[in-house]
Amino acid sequence: MEMCLFVPVDAAKHLFKNLEGFTSPSFTNFYNRLKMSALRALRQLTASSSRVVAVRQLSTVSHRFVPSLAARIVSIPTNARAFSVSARRFGEGAVDITLSQKLTEELKYEEETAAGFPETPGFLSQFLKTNPWEIQDSLGNDEVVMTRTFGNEKIRLMFSIADMDAMEEDFESEESESEGQENDGDDPLHTFPIRASLSITKTTGPGCLNVDMIAQEGHFVVENVAFYQDAKLGTELTAEADWKRRGVYLGPQFETLDVGVQEEIEKYLAERGVNETAALFIPEYAEWKEQKEYISWLKNLKSFVDQ
Repeated sequence: MEMCLFVPVDAAKHLFKNLEGFTSPSFTNFYNRLKMSALRALRQLTASSSRVVAVRQLSTVSHRFVPSLAARIVSIPTNARAFSVSARRFGEGAVDITLSQKLTEELKYEEETAAGFPETPGFLSQFLKTNPWEIQDSLGNDEVVMTRTFGNEKIRLMFSIADMDAMEEDFESEESESEGQENDGDDPLHTFPIRASLSITKTTGPGCLNVDMIAQEGHFVVENVAFYQDAKLGTELTAEADWKRRGVYLGPQFETLDVGVQEEIEKYLAERGVNETAALFIPEYAEWKEQKEYISWLKNLKSFVDQ
């Protein structure tokens, strides 16, 4: 039969010190049991003290919340993760509602503004009616492709609204530099410059002519004219083709060419519809498309936040 003995802590410490000199086997066994009983008592006393401290800390909280909070503490299993958070609580942000409200306000303003204009603007209808160009434009894509044929030639003119912000900043800085200069009485055209790329291929032979230029203030500023022996290499819109084109000689900068050569190339392009009409149309279409894309972006962003 195992004997259990409970004594005060201070008395146990004093007793252990006085009994450490005894070496009898039976006494040693009794001594060890007595020591283990005292250690258990010390652990119980420590645990009780911790619970008392915890209850005192809880008493500083409003009495209305103490019962539920204490119940949660007691019900937590010993192997529970300290920082577990439910998926629903983790997925809901504090500013989701206010962000959705701001997006709604902005979207409402833009849609009300757009409602005052026809779905197909007049400049677009007029351009398509009087020019042989066809326009390929997909919502969500920042590139616009204009195509046409000219005899045995296939012509593709591409531009992107992604460059509008950078080009707009450069354009505005140039305008600020020109402030203070005398006005000659003629109001210049103020259209943002848009970078464009032209490619011309022929059905009767190999090769591709590529022209890099900028549409600005009613005319095209040619930057470079390149020729590729392989028409596929000159027209493909892939990363591999773009990498291969970097290793091909692209010719000199257009402005370094003989003035007579420059003028004839510009006439060559104008005859194929790359003229003042197209140069005025591209920036105007880019601004109209950018507005459409902005409204679509607002809708998509709001839909995602509201999920």
